[in-house]
Amino acid sequence: MTGSHRLKDNDGGNRCNRILRNMEASLTARDRVGIQDFVLLDAYTSESAFLDNLRKRFHENLIYVSPSCALSFLDIMPMYLLEPNSFGHSTSSYALADNVFRTMQSEFNNHFILISGESGSGKTEASKKILQFYAVSCPSTKLLNNVRDRLLLSNPVLEAFGNAKTLRNDNSSRFGKYMDIQFDHQGGAVGGHILSYLLEKSRVVHQNHGERNFHIFYQLVEGGEEDLLRWLGLERNCKHYSYLVQGDCAKVSSINDKSDWKTVRKALSVIEFSESDIEHLFGIIASVLHMGNIKFDTDSRGYTIKTCRISTCMPCLFFFFFFVFKLQLLGIPNQVLQHGLTHRKIEAKTEEVFSPFSVDHAVFARDALAKAIYGRTFNWLVSKINESLANKVSRSTVIGLLDIYGFEVFSVNSFEQFCINYCNEKLQQLFIQLTLKSEQEEYEVEGIEWEPVPYFNNKIICDLVEEKFRGIISLLDEECLRPGEATDLTFLEKMEEKMGGHPHFVTHKLADQKTRKTLERGDFRLLHYAGEVTYCVVGFLDKNNDLLYRYGKEVMRQSKNAIIRHCFPYSEPDTKKRPETKTATFRVYVAFFSFCLFSPSCPEPRPRCVVLPPPAHFDDVLVRHQMKYLGLMEHLRVRRAGFAYRRKYDIFLQRWYKPLCPDTWPNWKGTAAEGVQRLVKHLGYKSDEYKMGRTKIFIRHPRTLFATEDSLQVCKHQLATKIENCWRGLLARKERERRAWAVKVIKKFIKGFMTRHQPACVDNSEYLAYVRQNYLTRLKDNLPKTVLEKDRWLTPPPIMLEVSQILKKIYIRHMVRQYVRGITPQRKAQLLLKVQTSSMFKGKKENYPFSVCRPFVDTRISESTTLYCCLFGYVPVVKYDRNGFRPRVRQLIFTQEAAYLTEEAKIKQRIDYSSLKGVSVSNLSDNFLILHVLCDDIKKKGDLVLQCEYLFEALTKLSVIANKQNSISVVQGSVRFDIQPGREGFVDFKSGQESMVYRAKNGHLMVVNRINKK
Repeated sequence: MTGSHRLKDNDGGNRCNRILRNMEASLTARDRVGIQDFVLLDAYTSESAFLDNLRKRFHENLIYVSPSCALSFLDIMPMYLLEPNSFGHSTSSYALADNVFRTMQSEFNNHFILISGESGSGKTEASKKILQFYAVSCPSTKLLNNVRDRLLLSNPVLEAFGNAKTLRNDNSSRFGKYMDIQFDHQGGAVGGHILSYLLEKSRVVHQNHGERNFHIFYQLVEGGEEDLLRWLGLERNCKHYSYLVQGDCAKVSSINDKSDWKTVRKALSVIEFSESDIEHLFGIIASVLHMGNIKFDTDSRGYTIKTCRISTCMPCLFFFFFFVFKLQLLGIPNQVLQHGLTHRKIEAKTEEVFSPFSVDHAVFARDALAKAIYGRTFNWLVSKINESLANKVSRSTVIGLLDIYGFEVFSVNSFEQFCINYCNEKLQQLFIQLTLKSEQEEYEVEGIEWEPVPYFNNKIICDLVEEKFRGIISLLDEECLRPGEATDLTFLEKMEEKMGGHPHFVTHKLADQKTRKTLERGDFRLLHYAGEVTYCVVGFLDKNNDLLYRYGKEVMRQSKNAIIRHCFPYSEPDTKKRPETKTATFRVYVAFFSFCLFSPSCPEPRPRCVVLPPPAHFDDVLVRHQMKYLGLMEHLRVRRAGFAYRRKYDIFLQRWYKPLCPDTWPNWKGTAAEGVQRLVKHLGYKSDEYKMGRTKIFIRHPRTLFATEDSLQVCKHQLATKIENCWRGLLARKERERRAWAVKVIKKFIKGFMTRHQPACVDNSEYLAYVRQNYLTRLKDNLPKTVLEKDRWLTPPPIMLEVSQILKKIYIRHMVRQYVRGITPQRKAQLLLKVQTSSMFKGKKENYPFSVCRPFVDTRISESTTLYCCLFGYVPVVKYDRNGFRPRVRQLIFTQEAAYLTEEAKIKQRIDYSSLKGVSVSNLSDNFLILHVLCDDIKKKGDLVLQCEYLFEALTKLSVIANKQNSISVVQGSVRFDIQPGREGFVDFKSGQESMVYRAKNGHLMVVNRINKK
């Protein structure tokens, strides 16, 4: 890829200087990897030297080079070598896009990127890379992301409808595209606008051998859903459609039509095409295919009639109308369209007469209508995309991206190649003019005398094509508009008459005997800047006229298809004058692009592309051929006509050249211009080898610069040795000072350690201070986390013993205070109960330690079973019968006056606190308690034997409520209880391997506690 970019002198120089320094860095490796800046080639007039330098760069995988460090960039860029991390290359497409973007933001003006090159060289891919870069690098918001997605997905849609396979390229753009990318003041992409021109409509009805129609036709047939194809009346076989088989190349290995179809469908949805629009759009595409299958014949009277061949199984006209019209693809009545394709309307004052076509005229009318439908639909598509990309922000700056046709030379070149090559010829003229203009402006600013530059001026070729009244375009338009029988051959004869003897124009009639053998009688040859191109004059007039019969337009206006109605509006002037010719329209676009290139508010990079076919090898013939087509050598000659190298004075000094002169090294105190003057005088520059401008030095010959660079390389080694010696000396001195300091510190430390037990003195004061500091630092990192860890206190050295004890007391008090402050009233009440429990059971009952961590609660019975109010506590228990010791589940409830034993909502026994003689528990780990009550009446029930999981909680609450702290006894062995007056029972407690409760043979209740091994 190549590009050129005019750089302003007043932009601060930072961006330009960074690029230039990168280029200069490559000078040191020029013998191995070539020269990045082609202006510095010594043999700049030699194509072999130019090609050899490219070869070196390519073999080193340095695929980005520049024919002018200040004006343009050239990338020898096979697209399969371009990776996303190419941002580091100063001349890659990514860096070029970034360069333009940053300049646009800093200067807040519009910019213009033009991509040119031979057909198939990667221009479309390069434009997509630039667009992807802007999509990724711009600020991101929901609105901006929507715009970004539409910008990116507009490419596959336009490629599907505007690209096709040619002999040179499987994805050749068959239309010109200019895209405005609009940015807000923060650099976010807020909109865009696409301008298309010169769509190759003739491809719809005719393709050369080895070429295809536009991609969308094949994508629809190969990738369309079955229901959609059925609705459109299409079969999944491209060979059944006349418009798709002329190139005999329906299948291409490098193109996946099914995958591309899915991409297009997704893109149409993102760009906000409605379902109705999509249906109408594909209906039009299908109708064009069906239209190509219409055949014409004559009836018995000699009038043209229409037949149809859709496929081998549907040979009659009925099926065509069934699919196309009954399913409303075009929405035009059957008879109306049939009449429009076979008749021409002739208006004579007040009368209208319909004249039948001949077969040839009918075919012409059919193809013209198919081309018009597709061309206008394409324009509608671009307009619809522009509506989706419309900028909602009032103020914006623009980066224009122009992807033009490449220079095309085929075995048969027609009207389309003539227009494309004329555009490239014009651009080459503009490139040369821009280069000369930029050089002249820089020389004038710097006060350097301008020397005339000898170069080939292709203005003679441009005038041959575009000159008024005498140029090829004027003659073609004149022949198209004149009355009478004008044909392609009469046009050729007129060119021979007007241009005979022109050095860049030759025909079979005008050629010498040798050249005549290479030309057919209907050919003419132009000698372009890129070489000779032979054009076949057949079809020039028809393609330039691009006529559509007025009656055909009237027929289309009756369509019910919304897109067709938009493309053929009633408001379109139905004048009897001939419409503007194709070349006249194309010249308007060329003038617009010329204006953009010369606009002072639009400093433009101009990338050009060179392609290397896979496998990646350097084809000398191919590269030389493309060098010629791009006019690189001519561009280089113009650039090298003056001075090959120029640089601002301060940068020239900072480029390490100042070490070459003792007066400027290491620091120059004077002005940069004086320093450079002193430097070149010391280096022995001759007066004709350089010029001193106002702000820059100009060096004429690359060899002068290379000699200076070689001297610098030698000087660098000497400087490196000096710097290394100085640095090593500095390090050695620092190391000696560090070791002396270390010896002093170590000696003082050892002496302090030896006298550490003596009273503080000069010898041990620093050591003792270190010990104190070290202990306090370690103590800070090892303080106890809780009050319970108060014994984990760091052991102090003897000198810190007293201080450590004080700190320990202070810290423990601090932790206790923090803990107490963090206790809530509820938590405090819990702790008071725990203290009460501890006073009664600590050291007396085995399982007491396990209850310490278990918090007390107000109730152990669910709220759904609670039927009492004003309760102080209640717990579930197991009550053992006095006779037989049968266990029964009960609830023990404490109130202010008494305790109740209940079964659900039924009170089984009331124990008044006044009649409670005491409570007995064992010293083992069981949960049994015996409530001893007064039993002076035989009708009263005796003592209660209970088992409670929450034993300590229940007894603590009982002792507090009933004030029975001293009535709770912890016994060992056996507990006696009263069954009723005069009758007693016993509960025996012992330890065993397993916990058991059973009635022993002696009639006692035996409670076996499992031995706690721990």
